[in-house]
Amino acid sequence: MKILVSYFSASGVTKKVALQLANLLRADLDEIRPIEKYSNEDLDWQNNHSRSSIEMKNENSRPQIAKPIYDLSAYDVLFIGYPIWWYVEPRIINTYLDSFNLEGKRIIPFATSGGSSIGGSVKHLRSLYKTAKIEDGILLNRGINETVIRKMIDGEK
Repeated sequence: MKILVSYFSASGVTKKVALQLANLLRADLDEIRPIEKYSNEDLDWQNNHSRSSIEMKNENSRPQIAKPIYDLSAYDVLFIGYPIWWYVEPRIINTYLDSFNLEGKRIIPFATSGGSSIGGSVKHLRSLYKTAKIEDGILLNRGINETVIRKMIDGEK
């Protein structure tokens, strides 16, 4: 089974988890990088005029990313990682996923969050990418639990 771990990390927290996950799964790793890096001011969710606030208020916002490195058609499973922003995935994740034909693709979301669950983002992803097989996903704030990850790969609940 060929696995790709793709992730977006604004502060480094999600990156750390993605690196651990890719290492555990012996998977390829793809960082989703914005063309313009997010500054601390851009990430200020309390400022209605910050870049992240403006993006998240607009469902159609698709921040530009550096060109994806990997062709998803070569992979059986895509783990997609991100921090939770406004209870869902950051819009840059949608930019990334919009770049590929996801029909029948098995996608396992993973996220980090200061207080939100992953459920809202999974529901949102399923509403946008109806032809993909988007699984329930997992919140990985406390690191990687190998047993849980192996069950996810095997399709167990």
